[in-house]
Amino acid sequence: MQDIISNLPKLAKDKHNENKKFFVKLKKKPPKNLDYIMRELHDDEFERTDCLECANCCKTTGPLFTDKDIERISKHFKQKPQQFISQYLRIDEDNDHVLQTVPCTFLGTDNYCSIYEVRPKACREFPHTDRKKFQQISNLTLKNVAMCPAAFNIVENMKKRIK
Repeated sequence: MQDIISNLPKLAKDKHNENKKFFVKLKKKPPKNLDYIMRELHDDEFERTDCLECANCCKTTGPLFTDKDIERISKHFKQKPQQFISQYLRIDEDNDHVLQTVPCTFLGTDNYCSIYEVRPKACREFPHTDRKKFQQISNLTLKNVAMCPAAFNIVENMKKRIK
C-alpha cells in the first residue's frame, strides 16, 4: 500500500489533464444515470479497498468542520464548542474551521480514528465519489485522486465506463 501512496501524486499529475478534460465534458453533458454509475463504481472499489491500510487522507489533509460537527464532537468530549475550537481548530483562508495540524489529531498509529463515531461530515463522505450530482465536484475530485488510491481507481474506471 505504501508504494501505491508514494506513487499516487505522480500518477495523478500524469493523468491530470486527461481527467480535467473528461470532467469538463462530464459537466456539460452528464449521463442521465451518472449517480447510479458512481454509486456502483464507489461500492465496487470499497469492496476491495481497506481505508485502514492507507489513511492517507487523514495524514495529508484535514476536513472542514461544520457547526454541526463542532457541536457533536465537542459534546463527545464533554466540552463547550468554543473550547473544542480553540483546542483543535483554526480558521483557514476561506473562513472555514479546519484542524490546527496535519496529520489529523484524532488519527491513531494504527490508522484508526479516535472519534470515528462522531467524525466530521467531510470525513464520513470522503472521497465523495458516491455523491449525487457528482459532476459538480470535479475540482475536489481532481485533488482527491492525488491522495486517495480508491478515488484514483474510481475515476479511472469511470473514464472507461462513460465514453
